Amino acid sequence: MTGSATGTAGAHPLAEAMAAAVVEVGGLLREWRSDADARSGAWEGSQFKARADAMAHRALSERLTAIDGRIPVVSEEDPESLRGERPHRYWLIDPVDGTASYVHGFPGYVTQVALVDGGRPEAAAVFAPETATLYTAVRGRGARRDGRPLPPPRPAPPGRGVLTDNTPGPEGIARRVGDRFGYGGYLESGSISLKLCLVAEGSAHLFVKDVPVRDWDVAAPALVLEEVGGLVTRLDGSPFDYRGPYEHTGLVGAADPAACRAVSDWLGS
Repeated sequence: MTGSATGTAGAHPLAEAMAAAVVEVGGLLREWRSDADARSGAWEGSQFKARADAMAHRALSERLTAIDGRIPVVSEEDPESLRGERPHRYWLIDPVDGTASYVHGFPGYVTQVALVDGGRPEAAAVFAPETATLYTAVRGRGARRDGRPLPPPRPAPPGRGVLTDNTPGPEGIARRVGDRFGYGGYLESGSISLKLCLVAEGSAHLFVKDVPVRDWDVAAPALVLEEVGGLVTRLDGSPFDYRGPYEHTGLVGAADPAACRAVSDWLGS
């Protein structure tokens, strides 16, 4: 069932409840989108913060706290939660990934949560409100789209398949990688998370970004992709370990781990 948490039950004791939480908050985001005040905001450095970001943070935090109040919430919208050492076990949330898409009327935004334990995401839920698409994953139990298991993507060695990025055509590093490896296909999409989920479902095969990315952008969709056999690394090929600083320079995500390593090796050479 589209946009339903059905199919996650039994895989993890909290999986169905966390999936229901992002679906509920995604529904609220879609409602709020008609309100110009919710879309208004201000620039904070290189990021535009809409009022809806803070609204979604409150709504998602409340729901996750209701699921298990012993698990703290770490969110980009709560600077206090980002100070000091990370908890051993915590909800890592991105209330709106793809704020620019949300504000400007494009469908490429999601709301998402990863349950991180000991530096590893153990469960994840990503919901795209405009298409009512729900991606979920549990470590060691696979990934699902709308409750149905996602099969492993077809092998896509370097140069095979479809690149994805958030511009109408490949630009910057995406164009460099496409030219170097010979990618002919291209798919435009919005948020970082959604692009990684598109790779997981087989609509695209490679996503490369060389701008700052943060753990809350990556944790949930990376688990979805890794649970179908793909790989996500930092731009230099090192793994995301969800420890220490939250910000990193870029990422490579691929359906085929060999393609991921080949691209990161080339970029680092």
